[in-house]
Amino acid sequence: MLTGVSEAVYYILAAIIIGSGVMVVSMKNIFHSALFLVLCFFGVAGIYILLSAEFIAAVQVLIYVGAITILMIFAIMLTARLYSAQIKQSNEQVVPGLIIVSALLVITIFALSKTTWKLSSQAPETQTVAEIGKLLMTTYVLPFEIVSVVLLSALIGAIVIARRD
Repeated sequence: MLTGVSEAVYYILAAIIIGSGVMVVSMKNIFHSALFLVLCFFGVAGIYILLSAEFIAAVQVLIYVGAITILMIFAIMLTARLYSAQIKQSNEQVVPGLIIVSALLVITIFALSKTTWKLSSQAPETQTVAEIGKLLMTTYVLPFEIVSVVLLSALIGAIVIARRD
């Protein structure tokens, strides 16, 4: 359970995540939305640190902030048509969106209130970052390298597509 300072940090991170998430969907400038998405991803990494999942927090920062969001920002910057005067930057479907979000919120709150949460008295198995690193470089080295080649080809493909315009 969270106590004292960690509870305060949790609520601060939760406010940052919710606030930046709202800003992501409400900003008119897509570049600013991407920057608020970075802030949201950092907040989620902070939650992972509070949960003593340092490896997942590091992966969150490296993959989501360091790769995916930066790739999105490059795509935004390389696409000159996004700032054209002919492209409408407003959303005309606010009412259906609010109805759907409200319904999902009610369903989520109902499901969370009806769920019986089981608490375990046993500590989870500890798996250190060093052990995960050894597994990635020995047992799972082939899938690790295949994923890196796929990501590299996706990056090169995005650059080629952006350069054609």
